[in-house]
Amino acid sequence: MAREFKLPDLGEGIHEGEIVKVLVSEGDEVKEDQPILEVETDKATVEIPSPFAGVVTEIRVARGDLVNVGDVLLVFGDMEVAEEEAAAPEKEAPPEKEKKEPEPEAAPPEAKEPARPASERREGPVPASPATRRLARELGVDLKQVPGSGPGGRVSSEDVRRFAERGKEEIEEKEPAAPAAERRPAAPAEVSPVRPSAIPVPPLPDFTRWGEVERVPLRSVRRSTAKHMALAWSQIPHVSHQDIADVTELEAFRQKYKEQIAEQGGSLTLTIFVMKAAVAALKAHPRFNASLDADTEEIVLKRYYHVGVAVDTERGLLVPVVRDVDRKSITELSVELKELVERTRSGNASLEEMQGGTFTITNPGPLGGTAFAAIVNYPEVAILGMAQAQWRPVVRGKGKDAEIVPRFLLPVILSFDHRVVDGADAARFVSLIIDILEDPDRLLVSV
Repeated sequence: MAREFKLPDLGEGIHEGEIVKVLVSEGDEVKEDQPILEVETDKATVEIPSPFAGVVTEIRVARGDLVNVGDVLLVFGDMEVAEEEAAAPEKEAPPEKEKKEPEPEAAPPEAKEPARPASERREGPVPASPATRRLARELGVDLKQVPGSGPGGRVSSEDVRRFAERGKEEIEEKEPAAPAAERRPAAPAEVSPVRPSAIPVPPLPDFTRWGEVERVPLRSVRRSTAKHMALAWSQIPHVSHQDIADVTELEAFRQKYKEQIAEQGGSLTLTIFVMKAAVAALKAHPRFNASLDADTEEIVLKRYYHVGVAVDTERGLLVPVVRDVDRKSITELSVELKELVERTRSGNASLEEMQGGTFTITNPGPLGGTAFAAIVNYPEVAILGMAQAQWRPVVRGKGKDAEIVPRFLLPVILSFDHRVVDGADAARFVSLIIDILEDPDRLLVSV
């Protein structure tokens, strides 16, 4: 019996992936849990194991294909059936009577699978776009009941509208009209949320009119980053707050202990100290360690502190997550972050290591720049950026006692969701981080 293998749910918020490598060929015998495909998502490259044993009879994907959750990737047949078919020529021909008997698999043309009842719910994740899911919520439709017309059973917006309209017609047919005396005035229709006017995107001009061009596919991490950034920018009202931390004493502390940390396999960077200072600030200002549930109009306050750290890789920008930063020492974080960054850059970080962040830190400072405003990593509430730390002349003291001294200054920039927190909250949050960074003793006490 043929069995289709579909792209499984790879994790929260992941609906598609790119085929990196097909590890089997048609005719191969595959054991249960044997890796059969490598798929790259916006989070990581993962090996997909086979959920059952069998013979690969058909491969429907190739390297570079973009696939959605629910798409059929391979088709399997049973090993026993394949072995019997291979041995069939060696067996004696069956009696004439047996030849005339219809094969059990054959079915009359009219015996088609009945359509799925509206009340029947499918199991597992439903492949559908965010816009389709939003439409289903607005229409009160359960996506698990909607038959999908797209590839791999993908549900489209039209599928949702047809299902909602059909359900409405069925209700009108089944419910008899109430007597005039029992009729009540209809409740006012629920007002849908206000949305900005849709702006049509004009087509691109023919760039070849002015010279030679090259088209490069927007794939993998770059494609997912583009979609995620557009989502974050369109959904979150961004505001940024900037300040400068004098980390002269902290830098001296770092230089003093960095070799000791290196001997233990870690890398003592300014990012480590900022992570610890940020967690102390998150505990004092919990709304920065949250997410906004716009559907229920609730702020989800998280009581755990998993910090994402943006990493520049050949594949694009990735954000692995360091869990329970509040429970780990400076040394433990130095070792863990270094190993995590190395795994991320080599493409060996697991999908689990790329999920579950509550707050993000991005540090392009080593590459240069005096300031920048990062985009909040949706669905988080804030992201802290670190620009390049530099020695600069600073005026200390007042009047006749004023003097110019060299200080090691670190610009910090907080981007935040103005729906959840205000500018005054951001100023207090950043000020606390700076106070902790400027006093190494307080840093050790606070964390």
